[in-house]
Amino acid sequence: MRAPCGWRAAPGVPDARARGAHRRAARRPVTCDLIVLGAGPAGANAALAASEAGLKVVLFDQQPEAGGQVWRAPSPGLAVPPSPEAESGGALRARLAASAVDRRFGRTVWSVGGRFRVDAVGPAGNETVEAPRLIAATGAHERVVPFPGWTLPGVIGLAAATVLLKSHRASPGRRVVVAGCGPLLAVVAAGILKEGGTVAAIADLSGPQDWLGALPALSTQPRLLARGAGWALKIGAARVPVLFRHGVRAAEGEEALARVRLAPVDAAGAFAAGAERVLEVDGLCVGHGLVPGAEVTRLFRVEQGFDRRRGGFVPRLDEDGRTSLHGLYACGDGAGLRGAMVAEAAGRLAGLAAAHDAGALDASAFQSAAATPRAALARAHAFSDAMADMMALRPAQVAAIPPDTVICRCEDVTRAEIEAAHGDGARDMNQLKHFTRCGMGPCQGRFCGDVAAELLAAKVGSREAVGTFTARPPLRPVALADLLGAFDYSDIPIPAPAPL
Repeated sequence: MRAPCGWRAAPGVPDARARGAHRRAARRPVTCDLIVLGAGPAGANAALAASEAGLKVVLFDQQPEAGGQVWRAPSPGLAVPPSPEAESGGALRARLAASAVDRRFGRTVWSVGGRFRVDAVGPAGNETVEAPRLIAATGAHERVVPFPGWTLPGVIGLAAATVLLKSHRASPGRRVVVAGCGPLLAVVAAGILKEGGTVAAIADLSGPQDWLGALPALSTQPRLLARGAGWALKIGAARVPVLFRHGVRAAEGEEALARVRLAPVDAAGAFAAGAERVLEVDGLCVGHGLVPGAEVTRLFRVEQGFDRRRGGFVPRLDEDGRTSLHGLYACGDGAGLRGAMVAEAAGRLAGLAAAHDAGALDASAFQSAAATPRAALARAHAFSDAMADMMALRPAQVAAIPPDTVICRCEDVTRAEIEAAHGDGARDMNQLKHFTRCGMGPCQGRFCGDVAAELLAAKVGSREAVGTFTARPPLRPVALADLLGAFDYSDIPIPAPAPL
């Protein structure tokens, strides 16, 4: 083989083109029938259902074990007391271990394209998997409506607190305020007490009448209602002050959190007349619901709509989880907030639909297998709707954010700068990004986008008008060194030399 420019390779040394061809061959994509992104209750059940129907399935997740946020696995070697969540998560992981699903955990999926190609970085380097069908079960991320001091060390989200408590059995502080809305208030407060911390107060944006009004819907799931009652009893036994219709006005401290100011709010979430309470604490766990992680479906430009109850913009699906793009399915909280119970059934249904569309299940077998998850979905909707309403974003709370408060913490963009961008002509989220760099940091708008959109929508007229940031790869931050892997110059294709 002749080398470029007339040079010849030394005897016994492979030509650079041959070495590059060998490396490229080693990185050829793995092919399968179905790719599932996310191994929480939705994705894991989707993968199991499709695999049991005969499909070759590859399941990706960034975490080292399946379970998602609700059924999160503890850190290796950490003893965890028995609980319904630990039991459900353990059973799910055992089912996956006994299945034929190709489990690829500890992977960062940074690109999804083609019909369908997934690029990921994992312990062994770069991986590419291709399949004619893909299920997006990418879950949700938490929403924190900003307030002065929310970026101080010691202030963390409610969902982040559950990671500390479930995976590491660590309290987020010695003396902690738990604030926000929704069921995670009780989950986190009870967890802190269990790990030996002190809960200085629970500040709930909702009022007692909101919880009483939701009681009929919550009663449709007695097991979950009893679980919540158990947390409430633990909180009551510890004599934790529960401040209904209260929110965080500010977190204060020099280099770390030292105190929290709590103030009354009205039913819409705006601050109301009444005395403030100042609590000396070293921890604040705060959260105002969740936002669907719908970046993958947005990447493919599928039909979507804005649904405040479901957390924002979500893909439009048929009853079995199919999107408007053939071969692409969505389920779980990434397709609209409904909780773990709905996610489990919706995931199984999406997996069965993918198997049916692939020809692994005929119509009769599909309808028979789909009957059980469809019935579970019907039973769970009242409960999930009630919880979603509790966690829905309150526009008046966003309107109360002071002008100099940071909204995008990655790029240090304040509310005043967002509103100034509107004055300069920004009318949608992509224009806002261009004017301010809001959403251009490592989180790519996951944590600031919802609140920034609400602020811009208040000027433009509607959330539908301002839209969302355009989803683009990389979907997650990845190091260039990880993408390059074992690359060297021999990987560059070299054309044959021109004849002399």
